[in-house]
Amino acid sequence: KTRDTRGSIRGGLMPVKLRVCGVPEHFNAPWHIARSRGLFEKENIEVEWTDYPGGTGAMTKALNDGSTDVAILLTEGIVKDIATGGASRIVGVYVQSSLCWGIHTGAQQEDITSAASLKGKVWAVSRMTSGSHLMAVVLAKREGWDTSSLEYKIVGNLKGAEEALTAGEANGFLWEKFTTKPLVDAGVLKRVGEIPTPWPCFVIAVRNEVLEKNGAEVKKMMEIVAATCKEFKADPNATSYIAENYKLELPDVKEWFATVEWACTPEVPSEMLTQVAGTLVELGILETAPAPEDLKKSL
Repeated sequence: KTRDTRGSIRGGLMPVKLRVCGVPEHFNAPWHIARSRGLFEKENIEVEWTDYPGGTGAMTKALNDGSTDVAILLTEGIVKDIATGGASRIVGVYVQSSLCWGIHTGAQQEDITSAASLKGKVWAVSRMTSGSHLMAVVLAKREGWDTSSLEYKIVGNLKGAEEALTAGEANGFLWEKFTTKPLVDAGVLKRVGEIPTPWPCFVIAVRNEVLEKNGAEVKKMMEIVAATCKEFKADPNATSYIAENYKLELPDVKEWFATVEWACTPEVPSEMLTQVAGTLVELGILETAPAPEDLKKSL
């Protein structure tokens, strides 16, 4: 448990509070480790963490309505949001490796045995413009389907998807494959394929107002997390920690851990943003590709 040190004063200065949010998944373990060790407090920063099971769509909404300051979210989702007027900027890459999305259906949907058999079916998405929605379009493009004819059912989060797929109200669902693995192992969901994102999967975005006021603290916070990520990746007990804390099987964690590459650097390659924006235009999600300079901000 982390001790709440709100109101503690170091050197006569009240700590700077940053409200940070992310998905309740294994990728974000280093943030919780840094918090539990009091590493942010040592730099006079109070990180208030909130889990967002609804994913990237829910987090972009929170950035825009001011209910969070910093979000760790999917690259394609935040690029889409900023390009359509979102009130934040990308300040760094959090996870450099790509995300492997599992293509799922309900275990009892016997007619669905592959990605191809989901043609013309209904897709469960956490919300429109979320990662689960954008990747359904990416998959449709890969399979050669008409992306404009895709049908969706909004389910809110993984639990909602599980219910919709089990009831047969939706037929397909895209979510990070290791997060859904316990449901596949339990015979609730069935995985019929995979699709990777062709770019670094998670970036860090910050509300413009917060960047103006607390850019230095955001940079320091990222430095702390970067150091924690590096240490965690080298820790022989890291996979056991994730298996225990995220209720995942150790062999699955070891497979994922071998591929994950944390960065948490305050650098956002322009060519990566150009690739993501260009893909979103090609998929018909954006009308025009924004310039990389309009999507990011240097700290």
